[in-house]
Amino acid sequence: MKKYHIVIRSLIAIVLIAAFVACASTPKQESTGEYIDDSTITGKVKADLLADNVLKSFDVSVKTYKGIVELSGFVDTQATKDRAGSIARKVAGVKEVKNNLIVK
Repeated sequence: MKKYHIVIRSLIAIVLIAAFVACASTPKQESTGEYIDDSTITGKVKADLLADNVLKSFDVSVKTYKGIVELSGFVDTQATKDRAGSIARKVAGVKEVKNNLIVK
């Protein structure tokens, strides 16, 4: 009976360890929590860009990975590009902004 309890406890420990390892992030892959956080950041940045009177008419793509926001697409002026980067930086949770917008 004692061996049975040891085996059960060991199996439970292995399952718990496997679950924690499966949810952990790696340098090339986000954890589930990071993915949700990045999705939230992306949504907030897109909403703020659409709310801006100057930027809402431009097609700006927003991607977020581990808190780093990447802006891509085309804008008409350098000032518009700078404005988009500034708006993205103000969103909570943004660690860095890679402004890859191209001025036409």
